[in-house]
Amino acid sequence: MIISGRVHRVGDDVNTDYIIPARYKSRTEDIASLVPVLFEDLDPTLASRIRPGDLVVAGHNFGMGSSRETAPRLLRAAGVGAVLARSFARIFFRNAVNVGLAVIECDTEAIADGDEVEVDLESGSVRVPAREVAVTAQPLPRLMLDILRAGGIKGYLEAQGRGTGENRV
Repeated sequence: MIISGRVHRVGDDVNTDYIIPARYKSRTEDIASLVPVLFEDLDPTLASRIRPGDLVVAGHNFGMGSSRETAPRLLRAAGVGAVLARSFARIFFRNAVNVGLAVIECDTEAIADGDEVEVDLESGSVRVPAREVAVTAQPLPRLMLDILRAGGIKGYLEAQGRGTGENRV
């Protein structure tokens, strides 16, 4: 599973309130309508620059804060192809996979804002072809890859025949 896209760099300790400001978190019935406020309190221009397939690259502890899955859902609604970070808050990492957003832990120091990056989730390789930068990431386990391929845990369970009823997922 290969993902490629243009990089938007953010820093360390980007919490879920930076991803989606708390004042909007209760408006989750139409998550796509909230795409313009993505990262609003971190960089008010960032949401308007993100294009489908682009990647968010961060430092340490991306996604700390709220345990709600609203933050990874909004990143996915914005079309973010993957988030690469040196480390993630564990609950954000789990929520991201559950909603079908690829998350990759790797050394992100050599990846610059605006780089075009290729990520192979199965092998754990991250490359910036234009600058011949290569980084080794932790490959995702098979189950996580299967969940991502299904578009999230709901699609995965439905594909397994375990999520077809209204209350089964």
